[in-house]
Amino acid sequence: MKVLTAALALLLLILSSSYLQAVHAMAGSAFCDSKCKVRCAKAGVMDRCLHYCGVCCEECKCVPSGTYGNKDECPCYRDKVTKNDKKKPKCP
Repeated sequence: MKVLTAALALLLLILSSSYLQAVHAMAGSAFCDSKCKVRCAKAGVMDRCLHYCGVCCEECKCVPSGTYGNKDECPCYRDKVTKNDKKKPKCP
C-alpha cells in the first residue's frame, strides 16, 4: 500500500512539473507580449495575430513597428513563411 501511494505521489509530481513547464513555455516574454499587442492592435482576428506574432518574435527577437508593414526593420520576421506549397508569410 505504501509503495502504491509513493508511486502515485511521484506520478502526480511529474505530471504537475511537466504541466507547469508547458504553461511557462506558452507564456511569451514581456518584450514580445508588449510589441505584439501594438502590432496586432488593428487585427481582425486578434488571438491569431497575437499567437503568430509571439511565435515569430520569440524566434527572431524583434517585431516591426506599427500595426502593418515596416517588415524591413526585422528581416527574420519578414522572411518567415509557412511550410505548405503556397509559402504565405507566417508573421503578421
